[in-house]
Amino acid sequence: MKATVVVFPGSNCDSDCFNVMKDVMKADVQYVWHKEASLPKCDLVILPGGFSYGDYLRTGAIARFSPVMKAVKDHADQGRLLIGICNGFQILLEAGLLPGAMLRNKTLSFICKHVWLRTDDTNNPFTNKFKKGQTILIPIAHGEGNYTCDDATLKGLQDQNQIVFRYSSEAGKTGEEFNPNGSRDDIAGILNQKRNVLGMMPHPERSSEQVLGGSDGKQIWESLLVSVKS
Repeated sequence: MKATVVVFPGSNCDSDCFNVMKDVMKADVQYVWHKEASLPKCDLVILPGGFSYGDYLRTGAIARFSPVMKAVKDHADQGRLLIGICNGFQILLEAGLLPGAMLRNKTLSFICKHVWLRTDDTNNPFTNKFKKGQTILIPIAHGEGNYTCDDATLKGLQDQNQIVFRYSSEAGKTGEEFNPNGSRDDIAGILNQKRNVLGMMPHPERSSEQVLGGSDGKQIWESLLVSVKS
């Protein structure tokens, strides 16, 4: 698998993503700076977490105008794989590559902790190694992870099985008590209609090795590897 990690000013999870690709998944991976106008031909593009442009205006609102984003859109339009994690998810929303928007957490505070996610769709390149309903423990670290959208968008996401992950209990129960940020319908990760773009707030790259306290996130990278090889 060939992967590219896009780096914006303020990215702080780029090296984590690079490490997972190179040292854990043994993939061919390289960084691309946000001012580049093109991407190397690759199977997967990763928009990492962090605070692109200091999160000025809105999270991801300035990064969407970086020169590299046209190439990122072209990559996705060609049906190639694209994942945005945390700030990367926010950038995908601002760029129109995924529907909806992010609000501040319901607590109005930054949240950094492990949360349980329920896997609600496995018919996609990112979770094909999961069982539907499987729960995984993944860390979050964000101040604006409160996903919102209008009623029509939500119905579309539900009807087309574009909601991949929901915040839940370890047993898979959803509800306000398990939703850390107030996201609508407990949404933690969604797909585009073509199912080749995933945005998720939790950080799988921070839970892909046991030395980090857990490796549940590794299944996402393993699923991608299966998709690329098939």
